[in-house]
Amino acid sequence: MHNLLFGVDVLLAQQPPWKSKRIALVTNHAATTRQFTPSRAALLQQGFNIVELFSPEHGLDTTGADGHAIDNVTDPLTSLPVTSLYGDKLAPSQSDLADIDLVLFDIPDIGSRFYTYLWTLSHVLEACVAFNIPFIIADRPNPWSGNLTLAEGPLLDEAHCSSFIGRWSIPVRHSCTLGELARYFNSSRGINCQLEVIPCVNWQRNLYYTDWSHSFVPLSPAIPTFESALLYSGLCFLEATNCSEGRGTTIPFRVAGAPWLLADDTARLFNDMIPALSDNVYARPIVFTPVEGKYAGKPCNGVMLHITDPASFLPVATGWLLIKIIKTLHPTNFQWAPYPTHVNPTGTKHLDLLSGISNTEMLFETALPDFINVIKQQVMPSDWPMRIQPYLMYA
Repeated sequence: MHNLLFGVDVLLAQQPPWKSKRIALVTNHAATTRQFTPSRAALLQQGFNIVELFSPEHGLDTTGADGHAIDNVTDPLTSLPVTSLYGDKLAPSQSDLADIDLVLFDIPDIGSRFYTYLWTLSHVLEACVAFNIPFIIADRPNPWSGNLTLAEGPLLDEAHCSSFIGRWSIPVRHSCTLGELARYFNSSRGINCQLEVIPCVNWQRNLYYTDWSHSFVPLSPAIPTFESALLYSGLCFLEATNCSEGRGTTIPFRVAGAPWLLADDTARLFNDMIPALSDNVYARPIVFTPVEGKYAGKPCNGVMLHITDPASFLPVATGWLLIKIIKTLHPTNFQWAPYPTHVNPTGTKHLDLLSGISNTEMLFETALPDFINVIKQQVMPSDWPMRIQPYLMYA
């Protein structure tokens, strides 16, 4: 196991001059020290003067349902007030920050463009500039490495597909830390916030979560395990279909299924075709019954994906191929579907908002044998590795 220190561990060992200033902490219960102590408790124990908490989607306790608005609460652990940034607002207001000297951010990310913790960070970044408050990020590693050769597109088209599951132009799998992305946005978008990033120690870009920890801290209800996190960037596209992505089961984002799905045929065709993209994932037919979400209480025939080598796995390519195979094998049953959330109440255009490009459905009209080439063209990360290079903090 690598002796990795998170940004918060580094900060706890320091005596920064702002320690006694009035601090607002943007965090959740998944943000812990290396010893699994909640960051907010550890900081208070070390004398950091935290007076207010902000929480992202899923709430401070990380258990709020996907896409459901979160109310303001009082934190039972610290007794501090918690202002939700996934309720009646997405950014701190002037009154929220009126008595605050600086904002500290510590939230673990998943490495995917449509996971909303990143966009909460973007709104806080802008709010700190608007109200002239310094912003400090305690950085955390990307759980599925910072290997930019594994970054996957498409790059988001801001003119047509900007939303709270993708505001600005980055690929689906960005292979960066939130600190690196904050530096990139702050400079490239001319935000010019007074920004400091406290880097992790001993993290290298080729490391995966399992290289530094035996135990995965769940990031939200549907990301309970490392394998769910690893598959999320691909199987999240199932949200825009009438197939279950495993919400309401113990294996979310590791399965795809529906009562009408031909599980054996789907698994067989997937296993035949996937080596053309990445030879490190295997589909196995299963039956599962979700307790919530799509097909709640109904047995679903499905496939479960097993990753044999995370170090070369391509989740977006894998997810697109699986959906195309399901669509091809079930021409009358398969449908694209809306996905209503607090930030998109009608749920329309969900596939385009996930992919970041317009008319994504048309790509899936390509004949199956040619679809491998569509994937290779669309999920290329373009010039992303070059664009992000000046802002990287780790080798």
